[in-house]
Amino acid sequence: MTAESLEDQTPSASSGPSGYAAARLRLLQEKSQGGPPRRAGLAGLTDEWLAALVSGAAEAAGTRGVALVAVGGYGRGELSPRSDLDLLLLHDGTADAGAVASLADRVWYPVWDLGLALDHSVRTPAEARKTAGEDLKVQLGLLDARHVAGDAALTAGLRTAVLADWRNQAPKRLPELHELCQERAHRQGELQFLLEPDLKEARGGLRDVTALRAVAASWLADAPREGLEEARRLLLDARDALHLATGRATDRLALQEQDQVADHLGLLDADALLRQVYEAARTVSYAGDVTWREVGRVLRARSMRPRLRGLLGGRGGRAGGGRAPGEYGAERTPLAEGVVEQDGEVVLARTARPERDPVIPLRAAAAAAQAGLPLSLHAVRRMAGAARPLPVPWPAEAREQLVTLLGAGESTVPVWEALEAEGLITRLLPDWERVRCRPQRNAVHRWTVDRHLVETAVQAAALTRRVGRPDLLLVAALLHDIGKGWPGDHSVAGETIARDVAARIGFDRTDVAVVGTLVRRHLLLVETATRRDLDDPATIRSVAEAVGSAGTLELLHALTEADALATGPAAWSTWRGSLVADLVKRVTAVLAGEAAEDLSTPGEPTAEQERLAIEALRTGGPVLALHAQTEAALPGEDGAAGASGGMAPTAAADGGATGPGPEPVGVELLIAVPDQPGVLPAVAGVLAMHRLTVRAADLRAVDLPESLAGVPAGAQAGTGVLLLSWRVAAEYGSLPQAARLRADLVRALDGSLDIPARLAEREAAYPRRRGVPAPPARVTVASAGSRLATVIEVRAQDAPGLLHRIGRALDGAGVRVRSAHVSTLGANAVDAFYVTDAEGAKLPDPQATEVAQAVESALR
Repeated sequence: MTAESLEDQTPSASSGPSGYAAARLRLLQEKSQGGPPRRAGLAGLTDEWLAALVSGAAEAAGTRGVALVAVGGYGRGELSPRSDLDLLLLHDGTADAGAVASLADRVWYPVWDLGLALDHSVRTPAEARKTAGEDLKVQLGLLDARHVAGDAALTAGLRTAVLADWRNQAPKRLPELHELCQERAHRQGELQFLLEPDLKEARGGLRDVTALRAVAASWLADAPREGLEEARRLLLDARDALHLATGRATDRLALQEQDQVADHLGLLDADALLRQVYEAARTVSYAGDVTWREVGRVLRARSMRPRLRGLLGGRGGRAGGGRAPGEYGAERTPLAEGVVEQDGEVVLARTARPERDPVIPLRAAAAAAQAGLPLSLHAVRRMAGAARPLPVPWPAEAREQLVTLLGAGESTVPVWEALEAEGLITRLLPDWERVRCRPQRNAVHRWTVDRHLVETAVQAAALTRRVGRPDLLLVAALLHDIGKGWPGDHSVAGETIARDVAARIGFDRTDVAVVGTLVRRHLLLVETATRRDLDDPATIRSVAEAVGSAGTLELLHALTEADALATGPAAWSTWRGSLVADLVKRVTAVLAGEAAEDLSTPGEPTAEQERLAIEALRTGGPVLALHAQTEAALPGEDGAAGASGGMAPTAAADGGATGPGPEPVGVELLIAVPDQPGVLPAVAGVLAMHRLTVRAADLRAVDLPESLAGVPAGAQAGTGVLLLSWRVAAEYGSLPQAARLRADLVRALDGSLDIPARLAEREAAYPRRRGVPAPPARVTVASAGSRLATVIEVRAQDAPGLLHRIGRALDGAGVRVRSAHVSTLGANAVDAFYVTDAEGAKLPDPQATEVAQAVESALR
């Protein structure tokens, strides 16, 4: 429904505020109309209403020489349901100031009375131009000035003058605009990777589209037009649906609103919505990269032009400041066969024949990445339009060029994006389409699936000196998550796809098998190291059997690190790295022929743990040691062993480490307690009471030999002590004092402190804001996890008191926790508990299933 189709309906927009409000409401409720027609219709209705207001106000005030001008988004006719009205009341300066002010009030107040947001100003043309010259944002808004009512000649004169000013000042103002865009991108992030993106302000959003329009208006350069208008329309449609779904003037696509917005747009679900938004943002971002690169080149050329004119006998450049390949006498430096560098870009040589050379896209991309240069837009489009498909299997040169591209490090990313923007990646690797722009609804991941794969290859490039087959490492890095988007386990689905891709690009059967294994097992090392007991021989044997050879293990170790580093800061740390390295060392020994039993060293505490255990036996109660961790000592999410600032391990330690130095960001908490029931829930509950977030934890039982020096007289031989190692951080505020922690732990163990009641009281007093419902907790029994104990795996949304509830459920089931391995990845807790019966035996399968069900029930 448009403004014209509403003219014969009553009330009409011109019949006053109530008529406009009713017509506006009908338009917004018209389900058959959406997108550009609705935005144009809403702008038309608003024009009609405002024109009537101005006409009546001007007649009442007796003023002439005035015009109402729409600027910004309203000036472009892009009114979303909750958009601001950006208005300029322009006057020629001849009317009395009081009369102009009275006229303005007669226009502004009806807008406010309807509850519409209004951005307004009153200026003469000279004042408007002066303000624009001082404020870049005002100048950008005036570039879209559109006449609404009053003296049309006044508006036309301002438009002409503003555009002339913009073009004259472009060499100075465009760098300012570029800097503004970069600052905004730094603040808001990249729209194409954010789970809750700002459709307007994030990089690749609507603000960037406006900036590209301003560049085009300068006549210095123009943005690549293919797909840009469609991307803009998609972003505007998403914003419209967001306004309608929320009833608010918001541009942030929050998680809890995405399904509703998707429904408004007729999309399947929130993932389909995000993927569409990401596609649009990627188009805008790439157009911005190309455009700003061209602006820089044109401005550099302009600064050189006087000298060039002298050298060339006065001949000038192209009209409008554009550039054709080869202009300005730029030097052409050969980079590879058919590929040269010219004017800071990689272009095709004059002798190149893409229609006869199917390898040239990969050769040009590899040369660009290795040289750290961007691929020319003209070259990419020429290759996309002319290059022949590669034969299957690929020739050796094509495979080598792909590996060279992937091994270039950081400079791989912009080159890959250039190929992807013109469809060359999916032509080379058809399976890429399924992961392209696919969101990852996991707070640990900072990239979409496809970008994560490229970033993993970037990280793997730095590790190629650690492996014997860097080519297999890089290709496996690119393909390790290729199964995402298919039903079932993405590692299983990915193995099949990766084997097919590896064969198509020309690897032999042996290498294809290795790539398949790397993709299938890419999570094996980190999951085993952080969730399994490395002192259990069954753990080491199972990894050795899955990997198969020392060479594959070497590659898998590097892939594990690259994958984690590319995921985000919560996925890798010195602590996780040391656990994985320890596992790899043990598995390497088994693959070399050693027995797994010979590699286990259970019950051998460190010197500090030994001191704590002896003190716990002497006092009969818990003993704590705190090590404050600073930014310098905490390179990863989970901290680093050996951080400075440790406290003396005594039963009555008094407070955290203090003194000069970096502010502590977390603590390593070591606890020794004489073996007894209820230790795990007691310690976890006390930590939750003190608002300490558990990032990682490890629990194990050790037996101190009777002969150990320092064991108190009277202690029985083989006396058991539980050693707990925690990595925690304060939810907010300062870290608690160790004395308070110990006092509460003593009370929790003797039953005088009701932890569940305390946690419930705090939750009632300070309820947490509820966002998108998290998936339910899943508790399983790990098959073939250990010969000595039953392994219970818990995967749940992290929350205060979660570990306490798990511990209570295990205690209630009558099992003993032999060891525990707890890790937190973003908002997800992934824990493994090695449990036995009261006599220390592995649980029968039916009992193990009952225990898992009991824990899952406790977490509902």
